[in-house]
Amino acid sequence: MDLPFSLAWLVDEAAASPGPERFLAELGRRLLGDGLPLAGGALTLSVPHPIIARRTWLWRAETGAVIEALAFAAAPPIEAGREWLAGLGPVWEERIGASPENPLLGWAGIGDEKGTGAFGPAEADRLRDVARFAAAPLSALAAREARAALLEAYLGRRSAARVQAGALARGTGETIRAALLCADLRDFTALSEVTEPHAMITTLDAWFDRVAGAVHAFGGEVLKFIGDGVLAIFPVTPAADKAQGDRDACEAALRAIAASRAGMAHLDQVRQGQGLTPLPFGAALHFGEILWGNIGAADRLDFTAIGPAVNLVSRLEGLCKPLGRSVLISGAVAANTTAALVPLGEHALRGIADPCAVFTLPED
Repeated sequence: MDLPFSLAWLVDEAAASPGPERFLAELGRRLLGDGLPLAGGALTLSVPHPIIARRTWLWRAETGAVIEALAFAAAPPIEAGREWLAGLGPVWEERIGASPENPLLGWAGIGDEKGTGAFGPAEADRLRDVARFAAAPLSALAAREARAALLEAYLGRRSAARVQAGALARGTGETIRAALLCADLRDFTALSEVTEPHAMITTLDAWFDRVAGAVHAFGGEVLKFIGDGVLAIFPVTPAADKAQGDRDACEAALRAIAASRAGMAHLDQVRQGQGLTPLPFGAALHFGEILWGNIGAADRLDFTAIGPAVNLVSRLEGLCKPLGRSVLISGAVAANTTAALVPLGEHALRGIADPCAVFTLPED
């Protein structure tokens, strides 16, 4: 006997779905084709991530659109999919396996005026068959998502994508144009000597949350946490207008700096209320070409950025304290923005042959 449209897809093709959102949308579309009266669907996967506990994809039958909802580890356990489905109609759910960590697949039906009638015995039997046939492709999909979550948490999105694509050989890399951000805390060594280790880790996490959160909010990526320091990039995205791409990257880096300053100002207020000292920091922005790739020892590799631009932004950040500024901006960034900047003249940077035109923010 031929399998229904949806079950045949689950057996033959579903394991090759590029991601959970495509899996859910395609399965929902095929269930509609099989005659099931669906209003929407939801797929929830648990992920091994330091912040995110579960990811839920929500599909609406009327439009075919899929959106994503996140459940955070520190938040009360709420099933976003179940609540969303309940707003569409009667709900049918099935855990794919006995463990509460296994995928959860749910559907909302189109009920009658009394809110019933969507999932009678026949429809429920068909959805149970779907859950059974979905177990194998969802197991593969969940494993891929778990691997991606771990790689992104420890490597960053760009590096994780390269690893998953198989770019593993030592010495492989690419030259990219990017705005670079380098930042670190002031007097960190002295602070760590008078702060117990657990409290110091909490302090560092709060600092990194403000900087990395701002970087990610404006499309950048953190490449390194080095002690109390951060190195991040804002790559130029392919664009028809090369100059516009350069400007977009620099503007994004400037917005991230502004957001970081605002976040740190709020953190300092909180710390002051707790009787703690503020956390002064220095940050520098530069723009140029970097070699971003896979380097290291034969048995311990790392994705990193190297090149003159990386050296310059690091040296420029070291100039913040002597100049009494929290933010310094190179002439290369200043040339790619319309933001009002304050010129500080040209300065020699250690290890850099030519003097660097230096700017700062008006509020700094």
